[in-house]
Amino acid sequence: MTTAYGDGADFEGAQFDDGTQFDAATGELDLEDRHALRRVAGLSTELTDVTEVEYRALRLERVVLVGVWTEGTLAGAENSMLELSRLAETAGSEVLDGLIQRRGRVDPATYVGAGKAAELAEIVTAVGADTVIADGELSPSQLRRLESVVRVKVIDRTALILDIFAQHAKSREGKAQVELAQLQYMLPRLRGWGESLSRQAGGRVAGGGGIGTRGPGETKIETDRRRIRTRISRLRGEIAGFETGRQVQRSRRKRNEVPSVVIAGYTNAGKSSLLNALTGAGVLVEDALFATLDPAVRRAETPSGRLFTLTDTVGFVRHLPHQLVDSFRSTLEESADADLIVHVVDGADADPAAQLAAVRGVLAEVGAGQVPELVVINKIDSADPVELKALQLRERGSVLVSARTGAGLDELRAAIEEALPVRERVVLALVPYSQAGLVARAHAAGEVLRAEHGPDGTLLEARVSPELAAELAQFTLVPEPAVAAPVVG
Repeated sequence: MTTAYGDGADFEGAQFDDGTQFDAATGELDLEDRHALRRVAGLSTELTDVTEVEYRALRLERVVLVGVWTEGTLAGAENSMLELSRLAETAGSEVLDGLIQRRGRVDPATYVGAGKAAELAEIVTAVGADTVIADGELSPSQLRRLESVVRVKVIDRTALILDIFAQHAKSREGKAQVELAQLQYMLPRLRGWGESLSRQAGGRVAGGGGIGTRGPGETKIETDRRRIRTRISRLRGEIAGFETGRQVQRSRRKRNEVPSVVIAGYTNAGKSSLLNALTGAGVLVEDALFATLDPAVRRAETPSGRLFTLTDTVGFVRHLPHQLVDSFRSTLEESADADLIVHVVDGADADPAAQLAAVRGVLAEVGAGQVPELVVINKIDSADPVELKALQLRERGSVLVSARTGAGLDELRAAIEEALPVRERVVLALVPYSQAGLVARAHAAGEVLRAEHGPDGTLLEARVSPELAAELAQFTLVPEPAVAAPVVG
């Protein structure tokens, strides 16, 4: 069997880590290498304590991971498999083994090819697995054919992520979004109960049948599809209703000229920990993938006392299922309306550049690609200093922090303040007591530099929005300064 591997330009004369050669003239990998399934070391999470294994077997699925390496480096392929292993563990599975096959492209029938599927079936039997997880999104036909060979349940990366989201969703909106994504994924993958129930048959069916051979009018699978489509329509209506409420909140913040900052980043990069460190929000922090699904909005202040909102968002991941992007679009679009995106990256990760690229890809998809970005490199207390320096050089203007130890948080607050848009104007006005509401608004939505109470009213010096400055203009004592800086008495 001949397997092409790209155009060979990037691999001409290359020798891989295991000694195999790539032939640029023919575009083929060595026969022995193409016929091998490569084991990924260190993926097994099987326990050694027999009693504990027996206990966990009641609630954990025993899985074997399989991936196809079609492009990039071996290190990149293994990192993807390691991430799949963490996803499987987060979902409550016990990883027994992990395998990678090098191919020019995935097999359209069984994902790994007929021969490799048979070998995979032998491995599944040998380790006693009950589930195979593929590191990619499989088509309905690939799922059915691979299952028919390995004789155990087969799921893909998309189904695994959807399962994790379903476990972690807590709010009504989060549950509705996850259910919508699951139904959109499930709809083309429904299976019938055999050929006899797979089609309608009315009157005289083919073959001269008559009484007893007429179809039921609507098959079981068609009924399921109709119900799923109806449920999808209702869920979209519910999510649209949640979006209306969020738009009202956003418009209120804009009316009060409160800047909006969104924390975005890869899953488990430390976004919730950073939100807690900056605001004391008390948001759930867990060393698990996708621990946060429901956005948390908290009030925060810059070092000078300027108010802004800080929003924690759902984490991203490589190959985030498009169903989830569609379902969570209303939530993710919070980023598109933000004044600043604080992009958190795990400095201790094996491939932080891939994290940055994955997050930026999703942000661009939801229309947030043009929002100003501040890269925050987290977990510096456990990262390699050399790798940190290289990452900081690639990401100019980034800030190094540790949400766990508090290192770099003051620098981050200063960087956020510098990156926020300056809309305020400084005014000096004598506000009569009958208009005390204007003073209250200056305290709530602006920065009060001086407030002195006298017999005729409140002498107010404050940095406020243009709209509030216009309302205070009738009480202004001196011309409004040309620059947004405090007035020196």
